[in-house]
Amino acid sequence: MLHKATFPSLKSGLAGLALACLALPAAAFDTAAEAAFVMDVGTGTVLLNKNADEPMPPASMSKLMTLYVAFEAIRDGRLSLDEKLPVSSHAMSYGGSTMFLDTTDRVSVEDLLRGIIVLSGNDACAVIAEALSPDGTEAGFARFMTQRAQQMGMTNSTFTNSSGWPAPNHKMSMRDLALVSLHIIEDFPEFYPMFAETEFAFDGRAPQNTQNRNPLLSLGIGADGLKTGHTQAAGYGLVGSAKQGDRRVLFVVSGLDTAQARAEESEAIVNWAFRQFAENTLIRAGSDVARADVWMGEAPSVGLVTSEDLTMLLPVLGDDQVKAEVIYNGPLMAPVAAGTQVAELVVSPEGMPQTRVPLLAANDVARGGFATRLKTVSTLLIQRLQQGPEGTL
Repeated sequence: MLHKATFPSLKSGLAGLALACLALPAAAFDTAAEAAFVMDVGTGTVLLNKNADEPMPPASMSKLMTLYVAFEAIRDGRLSLDEKLPVSSHAMSYGGSTMFLDTTDRVSVEDLLRGIIVLSGNDACAVIAEALSPDGTEAGFARFMTQRAQQMGMTNSTFTNSSGWPAPNHKMSMRDLALVSLHIIEDFPEFYPMFAETEFAFDGRAPQNTQNRNPLLSLGIGADGLKTGHTQAAGYGLVGSAKQGDRRVLFVVSGLDTAQARAEESEAIVNWAFRQFAENTLIRAGSDVARADVWMGEAPSVGLVTSEDLTMLLPVLGDDQVKAEVIYNGPLMAPVAAGTQVAELVVSPEGMPQTRVPLLAANDVARGGFATRLKTVSTLLIQRLQQGPEGTL
């Protein structure tokens, strides 16, 4: 029999990670971006989703996938930071943002990485791509990137080059850009500090291109990455991340009209995400949430607990009482083993989608002896005898 047990509301703050995540309609941010995705990394809560799964021209923001593949190659020993790579005529031919490389250069992988991250060098991307491509071409590397993205769950990404150079079939969704960024942050903490570097003067040859274009890095709001992008088709975009205290926010915006609009919108998103939402621990791991009835057991009920603290991100101006309900098929049949999932907690903050959390048996409940079984059967028999012909007492 399905049991639904409500109990006193959980109080926000009383007790002290998908990109299939909880989405918040509350305290919505009205972004001017054509597409946007904002998430709280610690809780996995999606704060804003605007056209986030639509493939769009990503411009230089797609360089993040090139960087991720390069980081993997370094980790796996297929590439080393001090290795020097040749520059092909194809790589040298790139315009736009470049390191001004030519075919006489041999450039270290470390310099190339900084050239991509800080300077957004299209030529540096091509050098890395040709070194790691299965067939030695940038097109071959793009096909490899597409396959790798699919393996990582980026189902709305297709690459035709390594730099985001405009091409009809070169597209990524905002959610996919957030996903590869999250992988960079979590999988390669040794490389992530490069994204906070504000300047890289590669051998002095390009004084006009030494500054990181990320407008948030110098604002003192915890921003430490990741990548800007701009083409006529894509507009102005930014994949950004900021950390304040123990919280990290990751966001992607695209389709803004000017670099100034990109800077203002990005700063506003960071401030909104940190100021309008706060983490709240609603339940501590191991503490009884409720009790479930047990049939034929040595004890008539068992405590229900969570395996981990239940921490949620909630609007700061929301109701501090959070509704919750326990659902289980019961009574549970003895024996019941401690740690077994026997129920589910459904948490329903006002104005937000439900969150479902497994509930585990807090302790063992052995099958009762003869006396217990006799008492249970006798009680059931008496209850049935007392029922009227329509099943009522």
